Parts: sequence; structure tokens; C-alpha cells
Amino acid sequence: MKKVLVVVDMQKDFVDGVLGSEEACAIIPVAAKKIAGFEGEIFVTYDTHFDDYIDTAEGKKLPVPHCIKGTEGWQLNRDIAAALKGKKYTPVEKYTFGSVKLPELIKTSAGTDNLSIELIGLCTDICVVSNALLLKANFPEAVIAVDVACCAGVTPEKHDAAIETMKSCQIDIL
Repeated sequence: MKKVLVVVDMQKDFVDGVLGSEEACAIIPVAAKKIAGFEGEIFVTYDTHFDDYIDTAEGKKLPVPHCIKGTEGWQLNRDIAAALKGKKYTPVEKYTFGSVKLPELIKTSAGTDNLSIELIGLCTDICVVSNALLLKANFPEAVIAVDVACCAGVTPEKHDAAIETMKSCQIDIL
């Protein structure tokens, strides 16, 4: 079985930056350990915005500039970056919650037969759930799982709600 790990938006702005939280900071050691020990293909998404963020549809609903490409907040959390050091991984810039490019990249790299995809990252209730559902739609026969010990939501309640949504959509919760 081909194993894939998707590390979703483990960037400074979501960990301890402008949209960071205690819950996000708390998962970093466990997530870094999982990444460091993972044997398989790794894809790392980067929430990516530009100077015109406030003028975008997302920016109008969440008027907090974050993950502006090239800024410190756009960079991976240092412990996550250290866990990835020396590993081959595919960076994926995404300009909205879910990446339509991610399934294409996985298909090209890993194929579709006997595929196991695990997701970790931030935020459970926005980008993790969006990407998990996109992957389930593109790989309906693959084992798709989310490791909740390596995820944090905007709030603990929203994290829990996203977990229930993913369970309903037959995504395994680890």
C-alpha cells in the first residue's frame, strides 16, 4: 500500500502568529514526531495569500491578513520545518481552503491503487476538513484518515464538529 502524509498549513501564522492558538502550539511536538518518522510520500500545503488579501472574498469575511507569501507568517513552523529537513516532500501552495491541485499531484506521484492518505495540520474545521473531503471525492476507495492528535481547530468546539463531519463522510479518525 502506498502511504501519503498531507501536512496542512503548519505555518507560523496558524501556530503562534496572528491566527495562532494554544491548541495549535500544543500539537506541534506530536506532529513533528509523526513527520520525522513517516515513511512514504509527503505533501505540505501552504495557505498562500498576497498583499491584496483584504480585497478577496476570504479577506472580506476574515479581515486578518495572514500567510502573505514571503512573510515570516507564511513560513512553516520551525519545528515542522526541522522535522521535514532531509525528507523529500512536495510543497503545495493553495489560495483557498482546499487545494484542487493536491489530488492531481498525489495521482501523478503515488497513483491511485492501494492508497492510504493521512492528514494532519491546521485548522481542523477549515483547511483540514476541506482537503480531506476533496481527497475522499478524488480517491473514494483509498483509506483516508486524519490524526486528531496532530490537528487543532479555530476552537476546540469547531475542531470536534469537523471531526464529526469527517466521520460522517467515512474518513477514518485516528
